[in-house]
This record gives sequence, C-alpha cells and structure tokens, in this order.
Amino acid sequence: MKTAISIPDNLFRDAEITAKQLGLARSQLYVKAIKEFIEHHNKDHITEKLNSLYFHENNMEEITDIGIESLRKATKNDTW
Repeated sequence: MKTAISIPDNLFRDAEITAKQLGLARSQLYVKAIKEFIEHHNKDHITEKLNSLYFHENNMEEITDIGIESLRKATKNDTW
C-alpha cells in the first residue's frame, strides 16, 4: 500500500543516509522502523498486563514474605 507522510527535513535526511548505509530502499527502512516500533510497544503492553496480574499492591507483602522465607530455607546450610 502506498501512503504519503510528512516528516521534518532533518529526519528525512537522516533516514536517507541510514537507508544507504544499510543498503535498503527508503520504503524498506520505513517498514522496518514501523515494525520495530509496533513490536516494542506491543511488548510494553504485554509487560504492563502481566505486571498488573502478578503484582497487585494488596499481594506484594505476601509475595515478598513467601520469597524471603523460601530464600532462608534454601540457604539455611550454606557456608558462605
């Protein structure tokens, strides 16, 4: 699909230089950049959802206590 976008002149020049350095056509550079941007933000969104599931403020103290107790038991006979 073709599309037209407006970008600042200096960004356009930087994109041209980068595309040449990477041996890509301008369109290929833009496609790669957009894909990486979307993937990055999708990962952030997934991380936020997982964090909200596992780390509710109400459960943080309980999770911390369980972790500390497990660590104490696991290292009980360590000599270092």
